Amino acid sequence: MAPIDAPDPKIEHPTDVVVRMGAVGVCGSDIHYYTTGRIGSQVVEFPFTVGHECAGTVEQVGSQVTHIRPGDRVAIEPAMHCGQCDQCLSGRPNTCRSIRFLGCPGQAEGSMSEFLVMPEENCFKLPDDMSLEAATISEPLAIGIYAVQQSRLAAGDKIGILGMGPIGRTVLLPAIRGGCAASYATDKIDPRCAAAKSAGATWVGNPLEQDVVAAILEREPLGLDIVFECCGQQEAMDQALQLLRPGGTLMLIGIPEVDRVSFDAETMRRREISIVNVRRQRGCVERALQMIDQNRADIERLITHRFPFSDSRVAFDLVADYRDGVVKAMIDFAD
Repeated sequence: MAPIDAPDPKIEHPTDVVVRMGAVGVCGSDIHYYTTGRIGSQVVEFPFTVGHECAGTVEQVGSQVTHIRPGDRVAIEPAMHCGQCDQCLSGRPNTCRSIRFLGCPGQAEGSMSEFLVMPEENCFKLPDDMSLEAATISEPLAIGIYAVQQSRLAAGDKIGILGMGPIGRTVLLPAIRGGCAASYATDKIDPRCAAAKSAGATWVGNPLEQDVVAAILEREPLGLDIVFECCGQQEAMDQALQLLRPGGTLMLIGIPEVDRVSFDAETMRRREISIVNVRRQRGCVERALQMIDQNRADIERLITHRFPFSDSRVAFDLVADYRDGVVKAMIDFAD
């Protein structure tokens, strides 16, 4: 994972914006590409640049850019949709048939580079006092906001969040703000469990150390209204079905490393469980930036490790191995 010299990107369309990277967050999907070279049918061909959680400073703008100027600090929405297919026209740009996503093989090179060119509509201007590091969290936080929105969480609902990495944590914040009555969180890494408790989870457990299903059902014998599966693990999906009340909802957000997963058909059928897949996010970046602005301390605590660009490989290895209680590792381009 050595740096490669490449020509500076150039403006090709009048609505293009050239951004000098300031910070890039290391995401679980980046790690999938780093360790296995693929996610499903998306296979990396070397050399390829990963990274999509990012923020930086505008260097240059195209002739038709109207809302962004050189010197503006911006968060980047990494999904570029066509605006013309049936999905886009029906208000579903997150499932655009011609989508181009940063750091996704066959679509677009990622943000782990000094400069990046993006359409103006993908650049969101930041408040003067918001750090670029905090702004990168708008990408995973937008997913958390969207997942809670899609779950139709109502005030008084009792929820579970299985996997308290960055996505689990970014689900917890909007769920608490949405009025959930109780939140039960699990993770196999003790520092993440402690962090989830500090972030406001009602109860936290480690499935390597206890029967988390029994422990939660002892407290909630009727079951949970919604469970957010945030780690992509088969055992977590099995636990989610056991935890849900009849008529409950399972939100699938985590990305499995395998091509197929399974569900207990009898449990799903007899309890009439609804399963909702979450595909990134839809129209939630501005809400994420507002939430970051209102909860600076909570967001900053998500960033547990920082590395210069020259130590990117060290950062990726740390996240891949789940070492040192890492939640979010950040790559700093300042130097």
